[in-house]
Order: sequence, then structure tokens, then C-alpha cells
Amino acid sequence: MRAMTFGSVRRGAVAACAMGTAMVAVTALTAGEVHAAGTKPIVFSRYTAGKPVEDLYSISSTGGTLTKLTNTPLVSDVMPSWSPDGSRIALLRYGSGGAIDGIWTMKSSGGTPVHIKGTDGAADPSWSPDGHRIAFSKPVGSHTEIFISGTGGTPLTRLTHNSVDDNNPSWSPDGKYLVFSRTTAGGHSHLKRIRVTTHAESTVTSVGSTYDSAPDWSHGNTIAFSRSGSSGIAHLYVVRPDGSGLHRITSGRLNDITPSWSPDGTRLVFTRGGGDDADPQHLFLVKSDGTGLTRLTKTDSHDIEADWRSF
Repeated sequence: MRAMTFGSVRRGAVAACAMGTAMVAVTALTAGEVHAAGTKPIVFSRYTAGKPVEDLYSISSTGGTLTKLTNTPLVSDVMPSWSPDGSRIALLRYGSGGAIDGIWTMKSSGGTPVHIKGTDGAADPSWSPDGHRIAFSKPVGSHTEIFISGTGGTPLTRLTHNSVDDNNPSWSPDGKYLVFSRTTAGGHSHLKRIRVTTHAESTVTSVGSTYDSAPDWSHGNTIAFSRSGSSGIAHLYVVRPDGSGLHRITSGRLNDITPSWSPDGTRLVFTRGGGDDADPQHLFLVKSDGTGLTRLTKTDSHDIEADWRSF
């Protein structure tokens, strides 16, 4: 996979193998958890140690049966992002000896993906609230910057201009801002906010000795993200867009990464685990106050980069 995530050793090449069956059984949540979590589907990427090419799956936030959306033996499908109306999914595809690359979109029921022109080398797709634009990171020389484009690939607009890496954009509910992760020259990372029209930037989390990654902006105007520090273990935090109200919501000795908000902003889905490729990663649900932790997927796999449908 192209992007490095906390606590994960990624594979450098795509193996020539396919995932097997299209439907997988998953233990359902309790009745109380069903009510609390809602019913909007979650899309995510999965690979296993024996079958290291990622495919996309969807699952109800109440548990139940997985639906396999892609099945491409030589192409990895990762980093899914729902369109606002739930009809399509943006994703990063790469593989087949470099012939496949960049951001694509596909019907949420599956089918043939369509490439977005101008996105070769890009990653981290994030669909805008109005459904007309997609934000992503893209290499410029030796580092990455934040871009947006129409869903057809035009116009392509560069938002950031730096000599360090900018990644993981996420839209504000009104579509006026993006929050993203910026890596400093010293190798640490923090969250920045940028206004789409003027490109004016402000700091959300301060520059320090932490690694702040994968922000997700809720409809309730709260940003969730993953942070690791000197311990090397990543946990989930939330913060307001102006940088106030910072607090941690998960703890423990396993990595918690790539959070995604529920439609009502009361819960998060995220990936836990994954010290290396031999260590499974599973999807978990948690309330925004850190209570109600529930494991959603349970097979011996790596379930990563979940996105909870917002509408």
C-alpha cells in the first residue's frame, strides 16, 4: 500500500492473488449497540497475510454480513471515501506493474471503477459535502501537497505550497475548509486547517514531538484524529477546529488509527492492532467520550481505512 500508517509494516509490491468468497460472516452487535450505532454502512479495505492485495468491503455498523465490493487479483483498492449521497465511492487504486494508479470512483454496489484524470500518484481521497469535488494528496517533487478537483478530474487546484508533506485531507461540514496532517522537517506531524477559497491556513494542533494523522471532521464540527508520541503507540483524540477541547478518547497498548465519524457524530469506527503484517487489525466502534468500545470485525485479517457513510 502506498501510505504508511501507525504501527503497520506495508508491503512493497502487489502480490498476484485474489480474495476468495464474496460474503463473510461477522458476529452482530447487541440490540442496545444496534440502536446506538445506527445503520449506515461502513466501507473499508481488507487484506490477509496470505492474500496481500487489498479489496474493498462494506458492512453495516450493526454488524452482520460483509459484502465484497472489489475483487482484483493484481490491483489494490484502498482508502475508500463515500460520496454524500452514498451512490459512489472514491478510492486509491494501484498495481498491475504501475499500469493502474491514482484516484478512481465506483458505484457503491460495486462495478468497474472510473479513473479521475490528473490524479496519478495521488492518495487520501476525500469527497466534498456537495458531492462535486474530491480532495487528495499528490506528490510535487519530493513531497506531497493537498489538491482538489472535480469528480471528473477538472479543474485541478493545488491548495498547499510547502517543502514538507501534507496528507489526509478531510472536509468541514460546510465545505469551506479542509483539515489535514502536515509533517515537519523534523519528522513530526500536526493538524492544519485551510480555507478552500483563499488558501489561508491556521493551526489546529501544535507542532511538537507527536505524530498527528488521519483527521476526520464530523457534522457536529469536531475533528477526530490519531496521535502517537514517544511510546510509539497511537490513540484516538478529538479537538475542535480552533484547536480547543483537545482530549484523548482511547487508550491501551494497541495502535488505534484512521477514525471515521458516524452520521450523528456520536461514534467512531477505527482500526485497532497491527504491530506488523503478521499482527491482525480489526474494526472497532467507540462513543465519542471513549465509552462503549465494541469490536466490529473478527476474522484473521487486516481491516483498515474505514469510512462511515454520513447520509
